[in-house]
Amino acid sequence: MSEIKKVATRDSYGQALCELGREHEELIVLDADLAGATKTAVFKKEFPERHIDCGIAEADMMGIAAGLSTCGKIPFASSFAMFATGRAYEQVRNSIGYPHLNVKIGATHAGISVGEDGATHQCNEDIALMRTIPGMVVINPCDDVEARAAVHAAFDYVGPVYLRFGRMAIPVINDEETYQFEWGKGVLLKEGKDVTIVATGLCVNEALEAAKLLAEDGIDAEVINIHTIKPLDEELVIASAAKTGNVVVVEEHSVIGGLGSAVCDALSQNAPTRVQKIGINDEFGISGPAAELIKLFGLDSESIYEKVKVWL
Repeated sequence: MSEIKKVATRDSYGQALCELGREHEELIVLDADLAGATKTAVFKKEFPERHIDCGIAEADMMGIAAGLSTCGKIPFASSFAMFATGRAYEQVRNSIGYPHLNVKIGATHAGISVGEDGATHQCNEDIALMRTIPGMVVINPCDDVEARAAVHAAFDYVGPVYLRFGRMAIPVINDEETYQFEWGKGVLLKEGKDVTIVATGLCVNEALEAAKLLAEDGIDAEVINIHTIKPLDEELVIASAAKTGNVVVVEEHSVIGGLGSAVCDALSQNAPTRVQKIGINDEFGISGPAAELIKLFGLDSESIYEKVKVWL
């Protein structure tokens, strides 16, 4: 049996920027003294004249990106999720969101899978923050193939986009030859009749594996990958909920304000359904190896399987 390929989506981000840079001179990449970590260093090496290191000044970086966008450039402002959304929230809201400028935010090192960097750097609130900004698109890809496709799609979209990437290498589950990224559309990965598992980011693969374990117990789980959290594919979620009657949302993010909240909003208005949210509860992360933290916080396939089984 061949080994499963694993790639960190932050690497996908850097590769996609280079692909776009070769075709589009208007692409400008900004970073906040983290080019090696965010993987924009590969773009800097190939296009040094189109890479701007703004230093440890994320708020300034967002202002610079906003200005560049008004001059016909398409800027990708890059930093850790904690700093891109936390430290620079006011600038993202007022300088990018309010005038609805064509700025893309590439946020790496999101979630608890940052690992040993600990609670201060494990941003589990970024999706909630970005969802509240009017007109902001929020994307959280599940693997390398989807991440690179998402960056290309973000470049083509006119308006602000928040792209979430991870530090941890995760399995590649999509086929590059056949995969097509559809803006604002979820992906039905497995059909089922007993429960719907809606997942995003690195939790998508874990949800698929959990579905296999549930099948051994006679539980037929439907699995949906939501890469575009805002706008949410409400039609797909509502249709699946109507079929199964049970919805579980799994995300490497706080259970407050993330994908789970978006799904609950959609269902409560259109098809009231009982929902279980699996994510980071009302707590901060801790320092430790990424894989161990995923298990500790109940986001691995076995933990998802156990929680869904008990809940049903």
